[in-house]
Amino acid sequence: MNLAERDSKLLWHPFTQKLKDEYPIAIHKAQGCYLYAENGQTYLDLISSWWVNLHGHAHPEIAAAIHQQALQLEHVLFAGFTHAPAVTLCEELSNLLPQELTRFFFSDNGSTAVETALKMAYQYWWNKDEAQRTLFLCFEGGYHGDTFGAMSVGAYCNFHSPFNAFFFEVLGIPFSNTWDQDDDLSQKENAALAVLDEHLKNKADKIAAIILEPLVQGASGMRFCRPAFINQVIDKVRAQGILVIFDEVMTGFGRTGSYFAFEQTQCIPDFLCLAKGLSGGFLPLALTVTREFIYEAFLGENLNYTFAHGHSYTANPLACAAAKASLKILTSPSTMTALQAIKAAHQQGLSYLNDRCSNIQHSRVLGTIAAFEIDGHYSQSINAYLKQESLAKGLLLRPLGSTLYLLPPYCISAEELRQAYAKIAEILMALNQKRKTEKKSSEQDPVYILP
Repeated sequence: MNLAERDSKLLWHPFTQKLKDEYPIAIHKAQGCYLYAENGQTYLDLISSWWVNLHGHAHPEIAAAIHQQALQLEHVLFAGFTHAPAVTLCEELSNLLPQELTRFFFSDNGSTAVETALKMAYQYWWNKDEAQRTLFLCFEGGYHGDTFGAMSVGAYCNFHSPFNAFFFEVLGIPFSNTWDQDDDLSQKENAALAVLDEHLKNKADKIAAIILEPLVQGASGMRFCRPAFINQVIDKVRAQGILVIFDEVMTGFGRTGSYFAFEQTQCIPDFLCLAKGLSGGFLPLALTVTREFIYEAFLGENLNYTFAHGHSYTANPLACAAAKASLKILTSPSTMTALQAIKAAHQQGLSYLNDRCSNIQHSRVLGTIAAFEIDGHYSQSINAYLKQESLAKGLLLRPLGSTLYLLPPYCISAEELRQAYAKIAEILMALNQKRKTEKKSSEQDPVYILP
C-alpha cells in the first residue's frame, strides 16, 4: 500500500467527509510556495496551508532557529519558570503593538487563544464583583475556533450546529460584509448598528465583552467590512464599559496589509488573540495579549483571583524560537515590499477574471487576501468541483462554499500569481460553458449537478 492508502486505514482528518473524499494527497516535501506530492505532482500553495505559512515552506532561517534552540532547551514548564525565547519574543512583539497592550499569555492554537481571552474577560468581571456580566456580543458568521467557548461565540457559524445545546448565551449582531462596488453598504451597516443598540439598551450591564474578527471574517467566506463600521461598533460598546476582544488569529502578521488588522481602525482592543502565522507556520503557538488593568484585576492574596489556566506546552522554546525568526523576516523591508506586490497582483488578477468570467461576483482585495463568489446558479457541490479542478492544474485552493479565495505565502511572485489567475480563469470559463450545455434539471433556475 502507498502512504495515502495506509493513511485511510488509520487516520481521522479534520473537516473531511471520508465517505465522499478520495484518498488524501501524500506530501513528502515543501519549499517556498510549493508542495511536492509522492505521486510527482507539484502544487502551488495559494492558501498558506490553512493560513499559517507566512514566508514559504521550509524557510531556512526559521528551520535554523529551531535547530539551534533544540540543542539548548526544547521545553520546560512555564509555571514558576521562564526562558529567553519567550521573554525576547514578547519584547519584540511589544515593539509592533500599542503601548497599551502589555501582558502576554501563551497557549498553542487559535481556539485556545480565544478561549483564554473569553475566560479572562469573564473572570475579570467576577474578580471586580460584577459577576452579572456573563453575556458576550459576537458577529453573525464569526468563526473563533472549535473548543466550546470559541464555538459559543461562533454560534452563528454553520460548522457548530450539532453542539448548540452546550453553548453559553451570546448576543448576535449582523456582520456588514461588503465588496467592490457595494451599493447597499450604508443600509447594511445601519441595520447592524440598530441591532447592537437594541442589545445595549436591554442588557449592557450584563455583557462582559464583544469578540470579533477585525475587517475580515475568515471561515465564513473571507467576508470584509469597513474599518469605519468597526470603529462605530467599538465606540458604542466602550461607552458601556464592555471589554473588546479582537481575534486576529488569521488577520495578524501582515495578512491585511498592516502588521495587524486593528491598525487600520481607530481601536485598540483589550484582548488580542494571535496564532497561525505567529511561528511562521512551523510549530503550534498562540498568544493572548491584554492590558495592564486586566492583569492587575487577577492579583491578590486570595488565590481565587488567580487565572487558573494553562497548557502543557505553554511558551514552548522551540516554537518561540521559530516565532522570533519569523518576526525578524516579517519586519524586513523586503517583506513589506512583497505585501504590496501581492496586493497589486491580486487586483490585476481579479480584473483579469472579471473581464473573462461572467460567473463571478463580489470581488474584493484586502492586503494579501483576495476573494470572490461563484454566482448562485450552482449547487453546493461546486466546492468539491473547484477543489478537484484546481488540484488538477497544480493549485492548492480550498473554497469556502461558493467563495474562492487566495491567501498565499509572502514569498510568492507576481508572475506565479498571474499564472494562477490564468488557470483559475480556465476553470471558471470551462465551468460556465459546461453549465450552458448541461440539460436543465427543472424549469426553475438552472442548477449544475456535479458528476
